Amino acid sequence: MESVIRNPFGSPTPVRKAYGEALVQLGAQRDDVVVLSADVQSSDFSYMFEAAYPKRFINVGIAEPALVDVAVGVANSGKIPIANTFAFLFATRALEMVRTHLCYGGANVKLAGAYAGLSDSFDGPTHQTVSDLAIMRSLPRMTVVVPADSLAVKKLLPQIVAWNGPVYFRLCRNELPEIFTEAYTPVIGKGITLMDGEDATVIACGVMVARSIEAARLLAKEDIHLRVVEMHTIKPLDTDLVVRCAQETGAIVTAEEHSIIGGLGGAVAECLSQCSPVPLERVGVNDTFTESGPYSDLLEKYGMSVEAIVAAAQRAMARKQATPAHETSEVLK
Repeated sequence: MESVIRNPFGSPTPVRKAYGEALVQLGAQRDDVVVLSADVQSSDFSYMFEAAYPKRFINVGIAEPALVDVAVGVANSGKIPIANTFAFLFATRALEMVRTHLCYGGANVKLAGAYAGLSDSFDGPTHQTVSDLAIMRSLPRMTVVVPADSLAVKKLLPQIVAWNGPVYFRLCRNELPEIFTEAYTPVIGKGITLMDGEDATVIACGVMVARSIEAARLLAKEDIHLRVVEMHTIKPLDTDLVVRCAQETGAIVTAEEHSIIGGLGGAVAECLSQCSPVPLERVGVNDTFTESGPYSDLLEKYGMSVEAIVAAAQRAMARKQATPAHETSEVLK
C-alpha cells in the first residue's frame, strides 16, 4: 500500500506545466479534443496545446460566460471541449452559464479551474477560491475532481475527457511535492487508501494530501496510526470507502484547501450523518475570507498546516474515546 507514496516526497514540480504537457499528450491521442481559454493560456500553460494544435485552440478573450457558452457549442458539434479560466471565475462570473447551459443542458464540457484554493495567493480574496467545490458539487450532473500532484493531473485528465458529462477539474497554480509513484492508478469516483491505520482516518484532497501523509507520519512516532485516504473525486463521492473507514477507525478528519462548509468536509459529513455517524473534524478555511501573501504562509495561517491535521485527528480520537461503548457499538453496526 505504501508503495504508491514516495518516501521521501519528490521535489516540488509545477502543476501548471504538468497540465500543459498532459493537454499536449491528450491532443496527440485524441483529435476530438478542443481547448478553449478566456485569455489565460500563458497563466495555466494551456498555451502548450495552442502551440501544438493551433487549429483546435480557441481564445474567447476575457469573457468567461462566453467561454462556457462557446464550449457548449463545441460539445454540441461532437467535439470534447476543455474550457480554461481561473477557478473563481467559473464559480462566480460564469456560474449561470455553467448551471443552465452546461449542467441543465447536459453538455459534455470539461472545466479546468486554474489558480484554485489560495494558490492565487498575492491577488487576495477576490481571486482566491474557497467556495468552488461547494458550488460545483451542488450542481446536478456535475462531476468534481481535485488532483493532488503533477502525476495525478496527468493520470486523471484522460479519464476526465473520457467521462460522459460535465466535469470540474480543480487545479493549483503552484509547485506541489511529488507524492505518488507510477503505481498510483486513480479512478474517477473511487478514493484511494494511501496509508493504513486503525485509530482515525483523514480523508484529504488536493494540496492537503501531502500534508495529511506528513501528519500521519508524525503521529506514528507517538504510536498513533492514522489512515490516510486520497479523495480526488469530490462528486461522485466514494461513500462506500467513507463508511468503511468510519466503521473500521471510528473517527474521521477531512482536509481540504477550501472552506470547511460545503466542500469535501460537507460531502463526508452528509455521508456519515446518513450512513455511519462517527466523530468528524474538518480542516480547511474556517468560514472566512483570506488575504494576500505567500502561498505557504496563507495555508499555515488559515488552518491548513500539518499541525492542524494532527490536532484535528487528536480531537476526533478523543471524541471517539468519550463515546460510551454501547453507543459506539450501535453506531458501527
